[in-house]
Amino acid sequence: MTKKQKNSLARILGCALGLVVLEAVPLPLPLRVAGYVACYLLIGHDILLRAFRGICNRQVFDENFLMAVATLGAFLLAFSGRGDYTEAVAVMLFYQIGELFESVAVGKSRRSISALMDIRPDTAFVETPEGPVQTDPDEVPVGTVILVSPGERIPIDGEVLEGESSLDTSALTGESVPRRIHPGESVASGCINKESVLRIRTTREFGDSTASRILDLVENASSRKSRSENFITRFARIYTPAVCAGALALALLPPLVLALSGRSVDFMDWLYRALTFLVISCPCALVISIPLTFFAGLGAASRQGILIKGSNFLEALSCVRTVVFDKTGTLTRGNFAVQAVHPVNMSRETLLDLASHCECASTHPIARSLVSAAGQEPDRSRVHEITEKAGHGVSAIVDGKPVSCGNVRMLEEQHLTPQPCSVGGTIVHVTAEGAYSGCIHIYDEVKPTSQEAVRSLRDCGIRRIVMLTGDAPGPAGEAAQALDIPEFHAGLLPDDKLSILESILKEKEPREQVAFVGDGINDAPVISRADVGIAMGALGSDAAIEAADVVLMDDNPLRLPQAIRIARRCMRIVTQNIWLAIGIKLVCLLLSALGIASMWLAIFADVGVMVLAVLNAIRALFEKGAPAPSES
Repeated sequence: MTKKQKNSLARILGCALGLVVLEAVPLPLPLRVAGYVACYLLIGHDILLRAFRGICNRQVFDENFLMAVATLGAFLLAFSGRGDYTEAVAVMLFYQIGELFESVAVGKSRRSISALMDIRPDTAFVETPEGPVQTDPDEVPVGTVILVSPGERIPIDGEVLEGESSLDTSALTGESVPRRIHPGESVASGCINKESVLRIRTTREFGDSTASRILDLVENASSRKSRSENFITRFARIYTPAVCAGALALALLPPLVLALSGRSVDFMDWLYRALTFLVISCPCALVISIPLTFFAGLGAASRQGILIKGSNFLEALSCVRTVVFDKTGTLTRGNFAVQAVHPVNMSRETLLDLASHCECASTHPIARSLVSAAGQEPDRSRVHEITEKAGHGVSAIVDGKPVSCGNVRMLEEQHLTPQPCSVGGTIVHVTAEGAYSGCIHIYDEVKPTSQEAVRSLRDCGIRRIVMLTGDAPGPAGEAAQALDIPEFHAGLLPDDKLSILESILKEKEPREQVAFVGDGINDAPVISRADVGIAMGALGSDAAIEAADVVLMDDNPLRLPQAIRIARRCMRIVTQNIWLAIGIKLVCLLLSALGIASMWLAIFADVGVMVLAVLNAIRALFEKGAPAPSES
């Protein structure tokens, strides 16, 4: 517990002990009254102070004002001999118990997210001729070599130069299985080095590294409110003045009507009813439990490696009924490998050499696979005038000769005919000096969890699953068949993907949402346009992650149905709390107006309902079912 919570608990215990003593020990009336006043001020002075500040700031109608008016009124009734001092103090006591309970619950939710703050190290050890030097990570430029010892967190994203080890990535991805890394592989900040010393060349500045970006996403998530939260805010703004006016009317109008009709009137009885009405009407259960539910849902998702950038996106995710997938890097590994080389009028080695040099400036996985298959890094001095045309291919001058690598559309532009081929996978056609020079077959393996992810989405009630890809129809059809996705569109340019998504958005039902899942920089416009944009975070491009509303940190498609389950469970709890709070309060308000409800029932209607709603809300912290399995 925090210091503030401990102080609150001490005041609650002190007040409760004082009430027990006052009830058990016979004391003269003046001493008893003084004791009740002391207990009341002990437990309620902060509420009275906040109510006074609210009045001074012209923000009168809040729960502090309601509690202050109701309890002070109950004291006045007790002074007049028509009420009970214990009731007046107990209302404030139980309200503070509810506040403490809510504070502990919020702290638990907050800790589930703030634990992420530990993933960003405060120091980095920079390699120098004199040895490692401890440095502030903010001062480490890109390209610096840093050393990470066993047990330390990687402070900045980079590439491993020396050392083999296993990394604990659970803080980033929620995945408990360590990841094995070797020289030449990229590593993300926030991961824990488990075995041996690693020499890492930084590839990003500290502020742009993975850990820093994750923390920015998490810290900004609470600023984006859902429709439900905005509804509760507007509801409370109207509701509180309305119930104050209702309580005043209850205290004045019925006795005036009775008095004018010649009947005897007990004004104190109607005042008691009005004060009870005020206590019951306090909107704490709604104002506290709804944001707490969303906060808990965001925390539950973040522990599973699912970063949702705001409760509005959590609410939208719960309404998703159509999911549109990119293929490469999303449903497939994105690790392309050359399977076959078919040269025309040249050797296999020459064809690969031309292709690797033509593609040497591209970061696309296909380009990297061609460079890898050539067996050596391209000599950039041999290459000039590199031009990339989206959806077609790359052209360059290699050794003074025009060379192109791309798909069938590129060949059509050059009025060339491709070599017939029935082999599956992605086909890269190569031309040199205006002549067809051969083709290279590249295969991208489907992720082992993709099929189960598609099946789980259907189990979640997703009615339509679509796959979009710039790949050729052949390999796209093979992947779609393997994943049991009947609807797919192949050979698409980025603009084509956007057009297809627009048509899908027009076909959806009014209350339904469409999600798009992608990872590449060419997916960023589509991710931005979707109702819910989802990016694969570990391997995804910065543009895709920035554009996305949800980031799956371990690139595991199974995290998507898990995120939908968390979102829907969260929304069920929100709906339950709204009906619970409003339903019980309406019944108790009616009983209060009829004079049936006592102040003790008012305590239940206020504090009891708030405690029940908070207990229900923190269920959102715990995601039902087993965590998504890791990829093998």
